[in-house]
This record gives sequence, C-alpha cells and structure tokens, in this order.
Amino acid sequence: QVQLVESGGGSVLAGGSLRLSCAASGYIYSWYCMSWFRQAPGKEREGVAVVASDGSTRYADSVKGRFTASKDNAKKTLYLEMNSLKPEDTATYYCAARGRALCSWTFGEYNYWGQGTQVTVSS
Repeated sequence: QVQLVESGGGSVLAGGSLRLSCAASGYIYSWYCMSWFRQAPGKEREGVAVVASDGSTRYADSVKGRFTASKDNAKKTLYLEMNSLKPEDTATYYCAARGRALCSWTFGEYNYWGQGTQVTVSS
C-alpha cells in the first residue's frame, strides 16, 4: 500500500507564497507519476501539476509561471512551490500517485491520494 501525507498549507495574502510537501510511504516506486490536484468548494477536482518519472513537469495554464512542482525520489517527497498566489488559488490541494509511469490529468486515473491540505488566499 501507498500512503501520501500533504503538509504546508495555510492562509496567505494575495501575492504571497507557500510550499506544499507530500511525503510518500509504502510501496511507491520512483517511476510512478506523481501529481498535484486541487478542489475548490462547489468545483470539480482539477489537475495543477504533473511530475513524470524522469522529473519532467507540466502545469495547468492557470498556474504556469507561478507554481513549480518537483520531487525528491530519495526522500519519497513531492513538492509544490506556489508563488504570486491569487484568491482563485484557494482550494484544498491533494497529491496523488498513479501506479503507472504515464501521467494523466484525470483524477479518476490515480490510485493513491493524500488527505489534502487547505490553501486560502485572501485579497
């Protein structure tokens, strides 16, 4: 089994920064695709960033140039550096692992999820 635990959420003013971490444990392999999703109240869960097995990243258009995702395989930890935060970034942020090397933007294709961490950005 795989366990994912997010941390680093909080409340910030618009323009501020936060760094989220996702610590993985259990039988997780470096070739798994790891991703960040978020869900705002009343909205569907949406992909924010995906990190492929080789460390390459892709981002949702809404966060490009502001968010940076990375992973440390030795520490089994996924990160999301969030800068220039906007009120519309307010959501619960989840990390997810897919038991395949091929990444996906579809949340239903991920096998493992963390409990989520709340990010609130006020203007």
